[in-house]
Amino acid sequence: MRRGLLCAGNWVLDKVKLIDRWPGEGELCNVLSQEKSGGGGAFNVLMDIAAMACGIPLFACGVLGEDSDGDYLMRLVQERGIDVGGLVRSERFPTSSTDVMTVKGTGRRTFFHDRGANAELSPGHFCEIRKDVRIFYLGYLLLLDSLDAHDPEYGTGAARALKAVVDAGCITVVDVVTEDAVKFRDTVPPSLRYTDYLVLNEVEAGNCSGLRTRNADGKVDLPAVEASARHLLGLGVRKTVVIHYPEGAVAVGSDGNVVLTESLPIRPSEILGSVGAGDAFCAGFIYGLHENLDTEMCMEIAGVSAWFNLQSPTATGGAPSLEKILEHIG
Repeated sequence: MRRGLLCAGNWVLDKVKLIDRWPGEGELCNVLSQEKSGGGGAFNVLMDIAAMACGIPLFACGVLGEDSDGDYLMRLVQERGIDVGGLVRSERFPTSSTDVMTVKGTGRRTFFHDRGANAELSPGHFCEIRKDVRIFYLGYLLLLDSLDAHDPEYGTGAARALKAVVDAGCITVVDVVTEDAVKFRDTVPPSLRYTDYLVLNEVEAGNCSGLRTRNADGKVDLPAVEASARHLLGLGVRKTVVIHYPEGAVAVGSDGNVVLTESLPIRPSEILGSVGAGDAFCAGFIYGLHENLDTEMCMEIAGVSAWFNLQSPTATGGAPSLEKILEHIG
């Protein structure tokens, strides 16, 4: 059986600031703490699975700047034993960075993003990467300029790249970033016919489907979430759409199977940040997928992984070992 996970996409230096409240325009808030860490879908998923110490071979693909931030990210993944053969350095753009403002007590975060070198990742970068791995992850669509750009044959550059990966026999897992609804509907669909598993949150799913996934009172609308998943399956997702939200998650398969889970309870005071929580969820799901676990177990592992993430202000600082995850599941 094929083994290994290759993660391609966003590589970001996160500058995480914990603030006491979100201010109005022209107002002041207090920075309670700050630290830097790696971020972006590809970095986060790799680091989360590396922390599991589960023995899955891990490979990185992306573009970093020729700068100290790029050196920092490269060092972090190398220290985890992740193969960096697919990471290249840009002489034109700096390493991507994000100022992450996280509100204490709610974990809600706001991002100020410099796209940087990530904008250069193109289908051409996928020609030389390993395609003998079991799973290929790409994140995030809508935040990778060259891959999001129009392709006359496949619709987008991302669709062209994913087609090559599918043809090589890899399982594909794709994630997106929260963006304008019109941009979702113009940019995401071409990639879905080459996506085995689409993992996204309820806002992103609603932007893709055009449905409101939360009621006027702010509560998640489960029928609308499930309908959004089926809409995405109808657009081409090959196997399963997984939609996560603060209250839980749902997986809807192309075979009609539906799995619903609830999030583990956590006190507001225990939430130090939610940056990277979706990626931690995705990492847990990918681990289960790689190990041929059923959807219910994949979702349980994903939920526990995200729960631990909430207890750290950075994207991967709370990443647990697989042993700790399984102990928590019992």
